[in-house]
Amino acid sequence: MSDLKFCTVCAMNNNRSMESHKVLMDAGFNVSSCGTGSMVRLPGPSIDRPNVYPFGTPYEKIYKELMSQDSKLYRANGLARMLERNQKIKLAPQKWHEGRDVFDFVFTCEERCFDSVCEDLLHRGGNLNKIVHVINVDIKDDDENAKIGGQGILQLATMLTDACQKGKTHEDSVPFEDKIMDILTEWQEKHPTLPLLYAPAYY
Repeated sequence: MSDLKFCTVCAMNNNRSMESHKVLMDAGFNVSSCGTGSMVRLPGPSIDRPNVYPFGTPYEKIYKELMSQDSKLYRANGLARMLERNQKIKLAPQKWHEGRDVFDFVFTCEERCFDSVCEDLLHRGGNLNKIVHVINVDIKDDDENAKIGGQGILQLATMLTDACQKGKTHEDSVPFEDKIMDILTEWQEKHPTLPLLYAPAYY
């Protein structure tokens, strides 16, 4: 696999970004994941009683607390299964704004996360003068759509990586930055239910 660095981002770094993280990781990509929310909010016993945790709270700790609270409920709504998966991927949800890794591609899973990432990168000042391609793949926040979106992101990451490799080995004389819109258009035609947004930004 290439030396490109990817990051998947949703609001809570629990469902959509973690499903995409797992899919890309399993395929051999160098991938991290983050959330853009102020806190990690997960469904609770009722709509007005969510479970709220600070970013950095280990998935295992969240899992144990929820299972002691009401294991039947959290098994039934899929939260237990999601947290079991997350524990196998990394320690805890991470907040985008606190990270200082430099990525080549950032996949966000909803427009407000896309806006938050782009705004944060703008505020960082672009001192490294290194381009990062921020791509939003709009994914509904449920288990089924997270899986569909994860597969879509995997296909897009593969297409982008292939194009980058060809540019580096001079198999293709067209610079990658001049090809990215064609790649995104081709991918979007195959995935009409996953609306796409794109913005180049700089570290």
